[in-house]
Amino acid sequence: MPELPEVEVTRRSFAGAIHGARVTGLRLGKPLRWPLGADPETLLNRVVGEVQRRGKYLWLPLQDAGGLLMHLGMSGSLAFLADTPAAGPHDHFDLHTDRGLLRLTDPRRFGAVVWSAGLDAAPASTLLAGLGLEPFDPRFDGEHLHAALSGRRVSIKQALLAGDIVVGAGNIYACEALFRAGIDPRLPAGKLSRPRAQRLATAVREVLGQALAAGGTTLRDFRDAHGVAGSFQMQAQVYGREGEPCRHCGAAIRRLVQGQRSTFFCPTCQKR
Repeated sequence: MPELPEVEVTRRSFAGAIHGARVTGLRLGKPLRWPLGADPETLLNRVVGEVQRRGKYLWLPLQDAGGLLMHLGMSGSLAFLADTPAAGPHDHFDLHTDRGLLRLTDPRRFGAVVWSAGLDAAPASTLLAGLGLEPFDPRFDGEHLHAALSGRRVSIKQALLAGDIVVGAGNIYACEALFRAGIDPRLPAGKLSRPRAQRLATAVREVLGQALAAGGTTLRDFRDAHGVAGSFQMQAQVYGREGEPCRHCGAAIRRLVQGQRSTFFCPTCQKR
């Protein structure tokens, strides 16, 4: 699933090219998670503003016509193409502009493109309402994390994945951040001390920053809008390395299942 680094890498790869472009056409393929919610004809000739990101959503503002909120779902990807190739069986949304074609490809169709009058209007406001702080927001620090975790009985790994405290710490990055902070993923979230909460907040920012610099993670088919794969998977310390030696202590990396997701950790370096 594309996580925050992959969505941000995607945004950066086409935002400059589409900013100021004029919409010349719109094609809808098979239904996605939610209907578009607008007559495509009303979006023609609108100028695309500055593409923004909130969590794993992208917002494409359209001059005097609200905007499009996009989500890549489990397997979606965006491509920005200079030409206009015929749509394939998994190409479910095309935004034609005078600068190129923005195409959403999504084999599993869990992605979405919905129109909203603004980020503060439904359905955008409803979809974004439960999101936590952005990881690079100055307000996301150890004190915020410690306070938000107070009283939570779920594991610290599951608390990070929930997305209501901080967005972006998806499965890969939660595993890596917990390793960097030296915290066992099974620790009850409410038992995290203030010093460890500060280490974890710092680790989340560092891991996500490293992933952005590496162009995201490509485990199967992630590519940015120009077809470039990410390389963070080559830098992972624990994720996907079950049975391999920890690069810090030499102990075998372990895997367990939490909330139906695989968790990778070092039983020596990470403490409860």
